[in-house]
Amino acid sequence: MTTSRVNKLQSVDTQTLKQLLKQQAITLIDVREPAEYAGEHIPGATLISLSKFDPRKVPQDQDTKVILYCRSGNRSTMAAQKLFDAGFTTVTHLEGGISAWKQAGYATTINKNAPISLIRQVQIVTGSLVLIGTLLGAFVSPWFLILSGLMGGGLMFSGITDSCVLGMLLAKLPYNQRSSV
Repeated sequence: MTTSRVNKLQSVDTQTLKQLLKQQAITLIDVREPAEYAGEHIPGATLISLSKFDPRKVPQDQDTKVILYCRSGNRSTMAAQKLFDAGFTTVTHLEGGISAWKQAGYATTINKNAPISLIRQVQIVTGSLVLIGTLLGAFVSPWFLILSGLMGGGLMFSGITDSCVLGMLLAKLPYNQRSSV
């Protein structure tokens, strides 16, 4: 385990997490959105999504360590900060998130009936709006090209800030709120 700059945020690697899960010595919390959790998650994980994250829902048992994870480690770091703000002194998260877990070859629980991933939803909506804006700009009025420009600007903003406004909006849709299908 290593300690990072954010208060006393500790990181655990996939191999260590696997051992801790076997020992049943941890509470594993998935901070991704319900649709992501429904689609695929680490067995034994509990969902407390970042968008509705309430530190009071996280158990504070001295004997059981709490470990957070998300897709890559960014959202679990944000959730950890919320725990620090609520008075937690140490928080641990999975380094590299579920992506690292899968890359290590460890099993996940997969639900084929879950909604498609948020990133794919964002790609479909953004691509559709760019295409529509371009076609309308070419055949109806050049003013419609503004739509394509806005979508391009939104993608740049998402890449720079590592946050996606469209993804956050799509996550609020009813079919993305179900954690099991």
